[in-house]
Amino acid sequence: MTGTQKSFTERMLGAAMLDVDTYEEVEHDEGATGQAAAVVVIVAICTAIGAVGAGGAGIISRPIGSLLTWVLWSGVTFLIGTRVFGGTATWGELLRTIGFAQAPGVLYLSGVVPLLGGLVGFAAGIWTLIAGVVAIRQALDFDTGKAILTTLLSVGAVMACLFALGLALGVPLAIIGGLSN
Repeated sequence: MTGTQKSFTERMLGAAMLDVDTYEEVEHDEGATGQAAAVVVIVAICTAIGAVGAGGAGIISRPIGSLLTWVLWSGVTFLIGTRVFGGTATWGELLRTIGFAQAPGVLYLSGVVPLLGGLVGFAAGIWTLIAGVVAIRQALDFDTGKAILTTLLSVGAVMACLFALGLALGVPLAIIGGLSN
């Protein structure tokens, strides 16, 4: 990590490019939690706009659901990563790194383009998942194998929670959380 701090835009680009130094920087910058939340909201708005033609969740409900999902994903990841796999991180470090890992999701905006939008959205989802692995690996300070397992278990647990909540409330999963982009 260098002595100079990257700008918000540089951090988003660095996170999207899977730059380890960017993840280390946001992990250790306690003031970057608000920036991480901003990334989540920006991506949620891009997702909502991209899904408008398909009856998307809306410009208001998507950011709220995405923020709640981000907090839940970070918390579940903290529990699995530290308790099951012995990683070392605080919940705040995971909030920051996982928040910035959402950066590739700005491509969900392409959903307004027929056919191409779906392909780009699928690629952005995979890219975001990979960024999540890098974010989790860096925050929890363990190897890639443990990061992949932690990511899969935590995403699975969050999806199960959102599915159960959606069933209980009679609300589609897409309205509740941001992982179902």
